[in-house]
Amino acid sequence: MSILEKREFGTTKDGTMAYLYTIENQNGMKMTVTDFGAALVNLFVPDRDGNLRDVVLGYDDARTYEERGAFFGAAVGRSANRIKGAAFEINGVSYQLEKNDNGENNLHSGNDFYNKRFWKVVQEKEDSITFELYSPDKDQGYPGALTMRVTYELTADGTLHLEYEAVPDKDTIINMTNHSYFNLGGHDSGDVLNHKLTIDADYFTRADAQSIPTGELLEVAGTPMDFRSPHAIGERIDADYEATRLGGGYDHNWVLKNDGKFAKVAEAADEESGIGMEVWTDLPGMQVYTANFLENEPGKGGVLYQGRSAVCFETQYFPDAIHHDHFAGPVCKAGETYRTVTEYRFDRL
Repeated sequence: MSILEKREFGTTKDGTMAYLYTIENQNGMKMTVTDFGAALVNLFVPDRDGNLRDVVLGYDDARTYEERGAFFGAAVGRSANRIKGAAFEINGVSYQLEKNDNGENNLHSGNDFYNKRFWKVVQEKEDSITFELYSPDKDQGYPGALTMRVTYELTADGTLHLEYEAVPDKDTIINMTNHSYFNLGGHDSGDVLNHKLTIDADYFTRADAQSIPTGELLEVAGTPMDFRSPHAIGERIDADYEATRLGGGYDHNWVLKNDGKFAKVAEAADEESGIGMEVWTDLPGMQVYTANFLENEPGKGGVLYQGRSAVCFETQYFPDAIHHDHFAGPVCKAGETYRTVTEYRFDRL
């Protein structure tokens, strides 16, 4: 039986107290999430010897989440990833967003991030918690008001179930993701270059030097982007190949083969800890990011996180999909329900 506990997580700059919620399953697996940013803070998973390892990077208190910019465990929205020119058009109306990426583009919806706001706890169960955030019309520059709900559920069989739901009152872009940084050896165990990675994708979206998709879908075959069979992350991460050069490692969107259905799209495994993980989603894309730009990032328990000390699996609509008709559309119509599910399933190797 899972147990929901609540404790103080420190105050933000304006003095508001944040709270940390803990859910534990019958096998000792445990997660903590905070109402500041609806972020995943800890995820304790049993290794092959039954010892718990915290497999996500994070911070020790809400103030650090407020002040730092790594998006550890973040609920990212209204639209994750990048939009070229920080502008788009829906129904003949143009909308301008904040140019917070390279002075030209929009990243994760601008600096008024969803993960820098307090979310309201609207449902607590023994195995799940639901956070809610009201986002008014023109919030971050997007049309339409909506109430976004994010549910974290920890199941008895070792699954972290994430569900997003909202109904906008105008046609708008919605593209939520979770930005957890995973290290299956433990958040304090160094790099993830020995993790074996599998991605069920024949293509990835080519991107320019600013990580904006060109619109081309490139085949992974014969490239360092081919993870259709398991490869160590570090095996080809520094290959002389356009994508890995521009990304400083892996930082691209893979075109998933799930055909819009909820399915397994990736696996990761750490032989040292004996922890394996599967990624399941109904979304068409997944940004795999190997934390290339972390440098002396002050993390939990005094750990300094460095580049490639984790890997992110950000399920999503493709970056800049609003500007590419052949990409699955990120527009949610007025009155329609946006709902998507992603799961991270853990087991011992």
